[in-house]
Amino acid sequence: MPSLYPVFDMPELVEQQQTRPEPEYPDSYLFNFEKGEFVKDGAGRVVIADGYTAWKQWCIKAVLTQRFAFLAYSWDYGVEVSEALRSPTRKAVEMEMERTITEALLVDPRTQQVREFTFRWAGDQLWVSFVAVPVIGDAVHIKGVRIDAL
Repeated sequence: MPSLYPVFDMPELVEQQQTRPEPEYPDSYLFNFEKGEFVKDGAGRVVIADGYTAWKQWCIKAVLTQRFAFLAYSWDYGVEVSEALRSPTRKAVEMEMERTITEALLVDPRTQQVREFTFRWAGDQLWVSFVAVPVIGDAVHIKGVRIDAL
């Protein structure tokens, strides 16, 4: 007589390794932040930066961009300068800027860590320097990014 409850062998489960793909460092156009324009060669063509340099430029651009201010950027791009500058003391502003810059840069999978913040005040302008550590490559010291009061 057949069993009322079926019996079967449980197949072995194969666990798949969950590996994150290596982040890509695509090339991009080289930008001169002091002049506010793209770098051009002698023939007037825009110079292409390697992927590592493009990532460094992305870090600077993200710090210079106010989050939620421009429809062209996604909601997770940029820093919350206005909110940070509303803090009651300069020390509180610096702590908030450190938090928002770290959050902004860690959104990119190419960024592993942001550390060693230093701040310098000149009137209502704030100059910030920090070290950004990529997943691949050497850490870069980003110096003197000016944060203006909005």
